Amino acid sequence: MMRMEELIDSIAALRREDLELWIGEAMVRTFEQQGEPVFGEAECARVQLICTLHYDMDVEAGTLPIVLDLIDQLYETRKRLNALGDAVLIQNEEVRRAILEKVTARAGQTGIGS
Repeated sequence: MMRMEELIDSIAALRREDLELWIGEAMVRTFEQQGEPVFGEAECARVQLICTLHYDMDVEAGTLPIVLDLIDQLYETRKRLNALGDAVLIQNEEVRRAILEKVTARAGQTGIGS
């Protein structure tokens, strides 16, 4: 866990007012510890991502929630795809082969991988 001051000090470009705005708009979640907000490891990484998007890539403040939502959706899709892959791997060879054939055929129909 990292306190707000520590997080601000660890990211050169980060401004307190921006961080407070991002917290207020629920782009970043905090936990309360001894009466003050603290950030878990994932939220610290998220703040770093937001800083990169906003300060380095000039993503406007009003656009940040949309970009973050899309990134969150992509991350969730990746988790689900990994879980699906794990489920396929525990199947017998015949089932795995049938799944691979179906996926390959469908990818060819949609132009994926072309």
